[in-house]
Amino acid sequence: MPSRKFGLNLVMFLAIAALFTGIWALYNRPVTAPDWPEQVSGFSFSPFRAGQNPQKDTYPSDAQMREDLELLSSQTDNIRTYSVDGPLGTIPQLAEEFGLRVTLGIWISPDLARNEREISKAIDIANNSRSVVRVVVGNEALFRKEVTPEALIAYIDRVRAAVKVPVTTSEQWHIWQEYPELAAHTDLIAAHVLPYWEFVPMADSTDFVLERAKDLKKLFPKKPLLLSEVGWPSNGRMRGGADASQADQAIYLRTLVNALNAKGYNYFVIEAFDQPWKASDEGSVGAYWGVYNLDRQAKFAFEGPVVAIPQWRLLAIGSVVLALLSLALMLIDGSALRQRGRTFLTFVAFAGGSALVWIGYDYSQQYSTWFSILVGMLLGIGAFGVFIVLLTEAHELAETAWTRTRRRPFQPVDSDSAYRPKVSIHVPCYNEPPEMVKQTLDALAALDYPDFEVIIIDNNTKDPAVWEPVQAYCEVLGPRFRFFHVSPIAGFKGGALNYILPHTAADAEVVAVIDADYCVDKNWLKFMVPHFSDPKIAVVQSPQDYRDGNENIFKKLCYAEYKGFFHIGMVTRNDRNAIIQHGTMTMIRRTVMDELKWADWTICEDAELGLRVFEKGYSAAYAHQSFGRGLMPDTFIDYKKQRFRWAYGSIQIMKGHARSLFMGKGTELKTGQRYHFVAGWLPWVADGLNIFFTAGALLWSAAMIIVPQRVDPPLMIFAIPPLALFFFKFGKIMFLYRKAMGVDLVRSFQAAIAGLALSHTIAKAVLYGTFTKTIPFFRTPKMATNHGILVALAEAREEVFIMLLLWGSAAGISIVQGLPSADVKFWVAMLLVQSLPYLAALIMALLSSLPAPQKNAQPTLNNS
Repeated sequence: MPSRKFGLNLVMFLAIAALFTGIWALYNRPVTAPDWPEQVSGFSFSPFRAGQNPQKDTYPSDAQMREDLELLSSQTDNIRTYSVDGPLGTIPQLAEEFGLRVTLGIWISPDLARNEREISKAIDIANNSRSVVRVVVGNEALFRKEVTPEALIAYIDRVRAAVKVPVTTSEQWHIWQEYPELAAHTDLIAAHVLPYWEFVPMADSTDFVLERAKDLKKLFPKKPLLLSEVGWPSNGRMRGGADASQADQAIYLRTLVNALNAKGYNYFVIEAFDQPWKASDEGSVGAYWGVYNLDRQAKFAFEGPVVAIPQWRLLAIGSVVLALLSLALMLIDGSALRQRGRTFLTFVAFAGGSALVWIGYDYSQQYSTWFSILVGMLLGIGAFGVFIVLLTEAHELAETAWTRTRRRPFQPVDSDSAYRPKVSIHVPCYNEPPEMVKQTLDALAALDYPDFEVIIIDNNTKDPAVWEPVQAYCEVLGPRFRFFHVSPIAGFKGGALNYILPHTAADAEVVAVIDADYCVDKNWLKFMVPHFSDPKIAVVQSPQDYRDGNENIFKKLCYAEYKGFFHIGMVTRNDRNAIIQHGTMTMIRRTVMDELKWADWTICEDAELGLRVFEKGYSAAYAHQSFGRGLMPDTFIDYKKQRFRWAYGSIQIMKGHARSLFMGKGTELKTGQRYHFVAGWLPWVADGLNIFFTAGALLWSAAMIIVPQRVDPPLMIFAIPPLALFFFKFGKIMFLYRKAMGVDLVRSFQAAIAGLALSHTIAKAVLYGTFTKTIPFFRTPKMATNHGILVALAEAREEVFIMLLLWGSAAGISIVQGLPSADVKFWVAMLLVQSLPYLAALIMALLSSLPAPQKNAQPTLNNS
């Protein structure tokens, strides 16, 4: 049997590996394109290298430019320059050494003094250099509206009168149509035809260039035509159907230059070498127009089929290795998983591994600055973190949905067992409504159990009218019920529970704790206490449950969200003896309680105690059946406060127990226990990191709106990891609620909405917990009065504010930039998706303000 199982796993792994390798191969299937010709008409030549920038007056040396010119001379005998500023004026002299002809550029800008220097120097160079064959006065100066047509014509006329070679200006093709009067002052038409900037798909771009060339020849039949810029970028944002990619650049340029050669056009390919400094003016795409990269290496093959990622086989192998490593970790002690669970985890491992490899490759193709390196490191850490969270979420899904048998199933004990140790039930109170506490005490008084006591500890309640009725009621219930009121007392709830430990009956063997709003089933002790007959058991826990789940729509959503933790997460955690001890419906062996005590340094003293129980090597028993029902928060702000406390306390615990959880030092925790405690809190950590992503998205979007010509949408790899995790977690809730709990899609969707609404609260709690040691304990009020819509909106004001910022950013980008391309649409869609948790918070706040149509109704969600 083991060999057969191994064989099935191997076949499944190889099949999925073949599938993803096939996807890599499909994306990188060879595409036929004409070979690069032996000679091209010319190259636009900007000689700047890494760290060089004309805007900062850092220029290449003569030796560097000589190397560039020697390389280009093997493919062309023509180059075009754009300026004669600084050392650039020596290019014509250097070009003579390699037999290159130079179309000399004069940069025209609003800087009149510089214009004068450029014109004077260019005239001198043109009249004293054998390599200069024409002069171009200005490059897109009219298009950028940096000069008037009259001023440009005056510059052109001045240069024409001073030199003996043809003179023109270089503009986009449509500028020549708008200002046909330019032709009367030039010796030729020098036009840029760049389909990428005009949203033309690569497949249609060659025809587009040829059509524009025909139009210009028809418009200016007596003037020679020079296509002074033709090209395609290898990286950057999409523009409509125009994709800036290395493969599209290769196919387009190899097709275009052959077509232009065949028709006898003069042209300059923009450009010879990538120029990262241009990104500041043209956006990120401005850096990637070169046929050669910044290191002077050809960016694509000049002959043979074109492949999108030439090294894709190596990347495919990397994704297989990464998937294999992650799968090996996920399937440790995975013997109970069904085959479909293993298949699912394998698929997720391959999808995540392939995504990480692709993200790493895609980012490696960008030119780096200190800022991009920093962003890349943060992105890499974030993507890896998302990958880990995704794997843990997938692992929980698989172990919930596709497990043959539970490793540690809840085994009901004989309710007629003779093992009936004395139980001390502790009920902590703080400022609780007296009538609610009386209901709790009545339920305890009705317990079907022979030997128990009830100790009520009211800590720090200031108003005697709140605690004195409870004290009086305890006297009515008899000597089994004892009441303590202590004020002041430190240590939050844990401090109060520690206070009454010395007052616990000496012969009590079990300490049980319930919250002041819980009405327990009469069989609670009878069914649960006998588990302590196993000497290894130190904690016995039954699920929290609620009796007001049908009181209103708000509580229906809350109830659906709560159930997932107790009937999905706690079940899988119990398999590895790693349940979270929660502070109600819990029982602890008295000797262990006396040994460990409640912690007073954390606001989640219950979960912290449970972890210390496991660290000591003890075990816990978990029931599926609910034996008590409490009350849920009545308002959204109280719902948020409760979850803030849980998340903040979890971070406190992770910090306080870091050595044992992360390094396994000084503890008897097993690997599976450590895994579940860390993995269970990782999604909350991911919510905390998401705040930074949202802030970055808003800042980037603001820049896209304020300076749309200079700031492109972020690369898609910035948005894909958090979006993938969002949709996976949402889909997981919808699937598992139906699969594991038999809940319909409506209730599953309600649970997802309630969970999303807490994302911002959890994120804040994680950040506070990371950077602070403690905060004041705050209780979750019960039986609160309804409040109006304005109060409800105030409870979600932070979420509403962020939601409006995200919506405003999406609208602003749509108005300012339009939706011309896939990357802009994707970014706008990402902003809208990112707003969904904040919208969910607004919905929950509004629902909490609705009046309750009925009270004390039993919830209909299956408790099994």
